[in-house]
Order: sequence, then structure tokens, then C-alpha cells
Amino acid sequence: GRPGSGRTALAEAFAARVADRYPDGLVRARLTDPGGIPVPTERTARDLLTALGARTAPPGADSDDLTAVLRAELNGRRVLLLCDDVAAAEQLTEILPDSRDCLVVAVASGPLTGVPDIRPCAIGGLDRAAAVELLRSRSGSSPRLTVDPRRAESLAEACGDLPAALRLVGGWLAAHPKLSVSDATAQLLRTPDGHPRERTTDVLARAFHLVTGSLSVPAARLLRYLAVAPAGFADAQIASALTGCTHEAAEETLRSLYALGLLQQTAPGCWTVPGCLDPLLRVALRDRERPAEVMLARARMLERTVRRLQACRAVTEPPDSPARVQQPAGQPGPLRFTGPAEAADWLGLR
Repeated sequence: GRPGSGRTALAEAFAARVADRYPDGLVRARLTDPGGIPVPTERTARDLLTALGARTAPPGADSDDLTAVLRAELNGRRVLLLCDDVAAAEQLTEILPDSRDCLVVAVASGPLTGVPDIRPCAIGGLDRAAAVELLRSRSGSSPRLTVDPRRAESLAEACGDLPAALRLVGGWLAAHPKLSVSDATAQLLRTPDGHPRERTTDVLARAFHLVTGSLSVPAARLLRYLAVAPAGFADAQIASALTGCTHEAAEETLRSLYALGLLQQTAPGCWTVPGCLDPLLRVALRDRERPAEVMLARARMLERTVRRLQACRAVTEPPDSPARVQQPAGQPGPLRFTGPAEAADWLGLR
């Protein structure tokens, strides 16, 4: 299915439903990095071996050696592999287990021709009733959609019944409680999708531009800079470093972006950019921000991350060790850890 169709969420739900049939575990791999760059087979194989708790091949091993080790580890096991964002069939065929006791669930934009024993499942939009219900659940306590079902259906149709677009527009409606459904539909249809030469409308891009066009200048800038964050991961520390704002302001902005559907929450205080929005953010960053400013923001983020890593190491050292002594006495509270357990949790989320 296309980005924003809920294909990953559906794959995760299916995997959870059948997981008990695969007692040796569920392992995940993302086969495309942010920015649309396919993940090398060597890295995918190493990541899967690590997830399996298996022995790893020597550091200099090539992709053939690594995939051979992976297949050997999967042989005789009942494992469920969830491969997200598969860019090409070759990425999948190189890591497919030999054993039929394993199941591979692959998420891709189009058909994966050449993959043996495949059972394709094409995903479109939601049915209209489900699309309206998603809009209603996202649009707050106002009864606008309930009392005007026909216009609610028109708004869902303008969103292409696409889950990601519906979530964005629903969050935007919640932020504009006095806006009527018909006015909301008209504004959405007037919003350009950024592809004037294409015959078909990109409903996700249109919804994205509608929502981001309503953001304050600082919030829009922070959102664009999240395209620089590793794998689109952000917390208040990363966000404040990218934009130079305070920790409190960054956290408040991240929460507001999440409420609009522009971010996903992975853990308390941790957010990620949805994969379907990453290309749109990268275009916005390229078009709206100067390269020198982007480079400076990246440098601030890396410097902040290094300081956190130093604090992470220091908290595990004895009180009189050089690592503890060399920590600045005036280190801001958000950069410190209360103990090794908190530092381990911080590392684990990254």
C-alpha cells in the first residue's frame, strides 16, 4: 500500500495476532532508512542476528557470509520476521529463511515480484464509515461531524479515506473547534499538494500542508528540523538543541505536534516522525531553511548528544572517578541522570 495507508500498523496488528504460533520470537527490520535510502543487506543481517540473540559473523564478513549465518540461525526455529519499508524484492530474497517454519511479513509500496511463495495483500483507503469515525475520534468533543454526516463524508472523501491524512485533518479540526465541516473541506481542497504537474492529487501532502500551514513560526521550524534528527527520533533535548529553544518550550511544542498527528509517541517523552511524512519534511527543510543553518542545528544536536553520553558514562563510575569529577558542577538538570538505571533506560530508547 502507499505511504499513509496504515500498512505498517496493519502488519503489526497481524503479527501480534499470529505471534503465538511462532514461539521463537518476533524480530523486526526496517529496510529503508529515512531519506529513502535502502538499508544494505549486511546491516539488515547483522541487526536481525542481534535481535535473535545469535552469534555474529566476523566484522569483515560480506553480505553472503552474513545471510548464510542468518539462515543457519533461523533453521529449525519458528520465528516471525516483520520487514518494513521494503524498497526492492532483492532486499527480501537475500534474507529469506530456508525453513518453512518461519513467516515473513513484508511491507512495501508495490508488488514484490520474484519473491517465492508470496501472498500479496493490497491496502487501499478505509471504507467511508470507518474514515468518518477516525475523523470523529480525532476531532475533539465538538459534535460537528455527528450532526452533519453528509459533509463529514465529503471531508473523508477529500482525505482520500487515507488514515494518515484523516489523522492530520482530524487533529487540525480539534485545534479549530469553531470551524464548520464544510469550511474545513473547502480549506483542504484549496490547499495545494506541492505537485502541480501531476494529474492526481496527493491527499497526504495536501493534508500535511494544511496542518503545517496553521503552525506558529517556531513550531513549523522545529518540525522541519526533525528531518535532521537520527531516524526522525526526537525528545525535548534533541528538539531544543536543533532550534536553540528552552527544554520546556521544546517539550510543549512536541506535544502539540503530536496532538496534530505530525508525530508519533514511542515512549513517554519520546516521539518519532511518521515514515510517510519524512519525505514531505525533507522537502520543506530543503525549501525553507538555509544549508548553513541546518548544518549549525545538526552540530548543536550532536554536541548535546555527546554531553548526554558523557553524563551516561559518568553516572556509572565510582564517585571519585575522573569521569564523575570532570562533570561540570553546573550541568543543567535535564542533562543529568539520577543513576545507572535512568541512564540505561535513556540508552535503550535510542
